[in-house]
Amino acid sequence: MGAPRVLAIVGPTGTGKTELAAEVARRSGAEIISADSVQVYRGLDIGTAKPSIELRREIPHHLIDVVEPDDPMSAGRFAVLAREAADAIQARARRVILCGGTGLYARAFAGGLIDGAESDPKLRAELEARDPADLLGELRRADPEAAARIPEADRMRIVRALEVLRLGGETISRRHACHGFGDRPFELRWLGIDLERDRLAQRIGDRVERMLEAGWVEEVRALHERGYGPELRSLQAIGYREVGWLLAGRIDLAQAREAITLATRRYAKRQRTWFRAEPGLEWLDAGQPECAVEAALRALDRP
Repeated sequence: MGAPRVLAIVGPTGTGKTELAAEVARRSGAEIISADSVQVYRGLDIGTAKPSIELRREIPHHLIDVVEPDDPMSAGRFAVLAREAADAIQARARRVILCGGTGLYARAFAGGLIDGAESDPKLRAELEARDPADLLGELRRADPEAAARIPEADRMRIVRALEVLRLGGETISRRHACHGFGDRPFELRWLGIDLERDRLAQRIGDRVERMLEAGWVEEVRALHERGYGPELRSLQAIGYREVGWLLAGRIDLAQAREAITLATRRYAKRQRTWFRAEPGLEWLDAGQPECAVEAALRALDRP
């Protein structure tokens, strides 16, 4: 008998992954595991677009609100918790949907994580601040195999390769060869949901506006008042970082809105690039939600 199946619904932020996963779960009796690196934190609700309490009462969601904002989550820790949740769901004879846009978390759940290859936020920020050509040149010198494999425009994977080298002293090519991402207790069917770029940009702008109107600034102020300072990794997430700048008086509301929207659009671009590298992933059009639901249900049942 083969490994139990998990349907993974991934893709850029703002494309409607939550809604798609919920409808598929509603029709199939599945439960959902969130693969979002910020939805794990309690109190970070509006800016993470968490599924509503009502939706979570209707359809069980897992790996949401599992740690406090000052308790750092990692891809390795997430994978352990998410696999435990998947085992428990399947023990109840229910289907599992993994849904989210954090590529490293989804990949860690699917195939394990390279030992010693956790992320370092300070190092990542230092690398991301450098000139892309300089990063590529360093990778070509240090790990020509990875440099030949990674597209020159894929800044995220170039940064990741250099991060792994700096943290572990071994190239990512060597780690991949030794690891093979063969720790696969589940059979994943990957679906990516995407939207035409201009429409997605508009949707992101509208969503940021709705979040601010819903009380995002007040949410962050309340977190600060509870002792969760802006220096925390959780509160350096996109949007929470910029709202922190607003509360500190560094920018005004209009500047915060613009900065959040721009950062989110750039993040969506990086997510699209990441998931395009996932072998066997089938892309769906977010502009045709019913077709996407039918395709997801077929993927869940396909032999």
